[in-house]
Amino acid sequence: MADDNTTHFGYQTVRKEEKADRVADVFHSVAFRYDLMNDLMSGGIHRVWKKFTIELSGVRTGNTVLDIAGGTGDLTAKFARIVGPEGKVVLADINDSMLKVGRDKLTDKGIVGNVQYTQADAQYLPFPDNSFDCITIAFGLRNVTDKDLALAAMLRVLKPGGRLLVLEFSKPQNKLLEKAYDTYSFRLLPLMGKLVTSDAESYRYLAESIRMHPDQDTLKGMMENTGFAECKYYNMTGGVVALHKGIKA
Repeated sequence: MADDNTTHFGYQTVRKEEKADRVADVFHSVAFRYDLMNDLMSGGIHRVWKKFTIELSGVRTGNTVLDIAGGTGDLTAKFARIVGPEGKVVLADINDSMLKVGRDKLTDKGIVGNVQYTQADAQYLPFPDNSFDCITIAFGLRNVTDKDLALAAMLRVLKPGGRLLVLEFSKPQNKLLEKAYDTYSFRLLPLMGKLVTSDAESYRYLAESIRMHPDQDTLKGMMENTGFAECKYYNMTGGVVALHKGIKA
């Protein structure tokens, strides 16, 4: 049971000040095979989840977008093309290994000029109030130590009328699917991690961190309590993944 000084790292209980370093170690380990593992783990379906996120974002030419925990830059690349040279996309990640992979990947694609790279903690965003038209955080919120603090930081830096989109693993809505998903997560996922990245433990943590993340309604309530308006969520792949949306009034 976590107290005020402890938090969850997967199924372990650790001191709050330790979690960020332990999460960092996970992503330093997997950064250079992260895209390959995403494709293998999801069978490529993560591209559909991200496409829906882009469509729901409402981002237009000239907008300013913050992609938190943007990692290897999948969403940033698409947003950069949408906002054009008049707009700006900030790819932010707490992990410098992930940020480097993302920068190299986008540079190789010729996406330069309207993308800024910032190493930042989602709980303490280093941006002025009312800076962004849209914020996305994809598969990153579950790794944040204090999710309420991070949501408050996101609300602060959004412009009035701006949109937050949280794409994250969630709770399957069918018992049979949930059972199959558990088997996949705790047996096959670590094995894939061992074979592809020589790191089973990091993928065991990822499976555990998904189970410790708030379910759909709990996260919606957290967003509402932070001050986001018009909060709703969309289940995808039977609730294995959910996209939450909220507006800064």
